[in-house]
Amino acid sequence: MNQPLAYIHPGAKIATNVVIEPFSTIHNNVKIGSGTWIGSNVTIMEGARIGKNCRIFPGAVISAIPQDLKFEDEDSLVVIGNNVTIRECVTVNRGTKAHGKTEIGDNCLIMATAHIAHDCIIRNDVIIVNGVTLAGHVEIGEYAIIGGLSGIHQFIHIGKHAMISGGSLVRKDVPPFVKAAKEPLSYVGINSIGLRRRGFNSSKINEIQNIYRILFQKNNNTTQASRIIEAEMDVSSERDEVLTFILNSQRGIMKGYTSNY
Repeated sequence: MNQPLAYIHPGAKIATNVVIEPFSTIHNNVKIGSGTWIGSNVTIMEGARIGKNCRIFPGAVISAIPQDLKFEDEDSLVVIGNNVTIRECVTVNRGTKAHGKTEIGDNCLIMATAHIAHDCIIRNDVIIVNGVTLAGHVEIGEYAIIGGLSGIHQFIHIGKHAMISGGSLVRKDVPPFVKAAKEPLSYVGINSIGLRRRGFNSSKINEIQNIYRILFQKNNNTTQASRIIEAEMDVSSERDEVLTFILNSQRGIMKGYTSNY
């Protein structure tokens, strides 16, 4: 690795086959795994832990301090997994003492100009589209897709395999396996195309649809729906995933199906 036009702090630990393009800056207390490519004009600040075979495009700023007035310069991290692509001008802030780190799992795609705030947890295989903004403490489950220009309120949880329409304002938790759209954000069906692409068969997709009919289309409140789902639906990992998500929701889940725009 010979990068005469990049600045690499002597305290940074960089694998030997990492490529760092000119005019990028790597601060102290940074670790970057093998096979990773850092484009021009990238800034990687203290506390970054970047895995193997990642690609970080020009203008990205990784591990800047949180935009949180409670932050007191405590030690914290940004932890990025393997095979992650971070496109142009993305910003990923460090954690705070609340969680200690901001996490991005393996195989994620973070598109241009997205912002990931302090203490967010993004699981494996998530796609965050251009211009999405995540406030602090947001958690996104595996294989979720967040449409472009969406704004996610702090402490929101988005379930695995969920798909959120572009331009959405997400103020309530979004359960797993669903599609969410409209204003206010509402259930508009399950993410059947995405589920098929990931190996769910028709029987399993029908089971998930039946769960959400009880929750969102039968005029039950959340407590009633949970009791009916537990009593009437066969035990399965998908059923239990939905029930656990509802039980653990702190902000409440989004609205049910509505034909109103």
